[in-house]
Amino acid sequence: MTHILQDIWTVFTIEIRRVFSNRMTVLVFFVATILYPLAFCAIYNTEAMHDLPVAVVDESHCEASKRFIHKLDALPEVSVQYRCNNMAEARQLMKDRAVHAVMYIPSDYGTRIATMSTARIGVFCDMSSFYYYKNAVTGGSNLLIDEMHTIELERYAMTGLTGQQADEMVQPVVYDDVKLYNPSGGFASFFVPALLMLVLHQTLFFGIGIMSGSAYEDRKSMLLIPAHLRGRSIYRVTFGRALCFILLYIPICAVVLFLIPYLFHLPQLGSLHDIALFLLPFILAVTFFGMSFGNFFVHEKMSGVLCCLFFSVVLFFLSGIVWPQSNMPTFWLAFSYLFPSTPGIEGFVRISSMGATLQEVRGEYLALWIQTAAYFVMACLSFWFVNKYRKA
Repeated sequence: MTHILQDIWTVFTIEIRRVFSNRMTVLVFFVATILYPLAFCAIYNTEAMHDLPVAVVDESHCEASKRFIHKLDALPEVSVQYRCNNMAEARQLMKDRAVHAVMYIPSDYGTRIATMSTARIGVFCDMSSFYYYKNAVTGGSNLLIDEMHTIELERYAMTGLTGQQADEMVQPVVYDDVKLYNPSGGFASFFVPALLMLVLHQTLFFGIGIMSGSAYEDRKSMLLIPAHLRGRSIYRVTFGRALCFILLYIPICAVVLFLIPYLFHLPQLGSLHDIALFLLPFILAVTFFGMSFGNFFVHEKMSGVLCCLFFSVVLFFLSGIVWPQSNMPTFWLAFSYLFPSTPGIEGFVRISSMGATLQEVRGEYLALWIQTAAYFVMACLSFWFVNKYRKA
């Protein structure tokens, strides 16, 4: 047992020296991993967009349309910047990017309301950003609902029905809009926790790829397996290398997943104990996955850069951040679970942002341990294969 621990410690010390002697690896592990989350949190820390500039085309010029415009300008989501005489002016403002939405009130708006007919208001949105659309449609829809209640109350008042009885006729069922786990509906609270896990996944994967590429490029001083350990059990080398990355990422995970969310007031509802236990198989799975992939496919440093760029986009879409996993085709859903980022992101978000316990994310937790076991075997096989068929 002592010899085993000594061999693991020997590999660990060698790998630590390799990490700190490689400037690119230090940059990825200790600079990029911290700077990326800080940049994302600083950019999205406002949570939501306010005062979206809009233009209003009022062809009715009635009391009801003026009331609508006044209420529209008071909304937090939008701000009436221009009042145009016709749609041609508003269209030009949209082309010039001076506004991102146009509210069109037709000439018969006041007449239709007075004759108790259905009146219409047009909302034209800039779809170059989802948030332009969200602010314009959400703000406009909420205002239209409020305006409909006002109009109905006026109509009931004309028939002599007022007070509480009229209110109950207008809104027979009162409902409360409660946004679970994200009361402000903020983008950062929804997006950043998942992004933090993806950053950890990619920087660790990228860093291990750089180490593998360096080992191939410098065959004299950076052999994949130290000469005095050849012929020993391959798992000792695998454990020794993995221990290096795991110990390095314990403080990194603490900064990225606890300190940075605390500084930027992101949701942290989960138990520290549950998050720590969940992160253990995640870091192990990513480490062994990176070692397996690096030994088989990365034969130079720049290959790791290309792999990281390719996988970042793929993993971003497969994680369920952009498109819900429930609507993914079966093949792509199964394919996504080849990567530790998929169960890692899903489980961490549920624990951290929704207050789930480890028992409630046992599916993702078990998936990470299965990946850890599978990629550990692959890492051992890849070390054996590379050292057996590569000339030192």
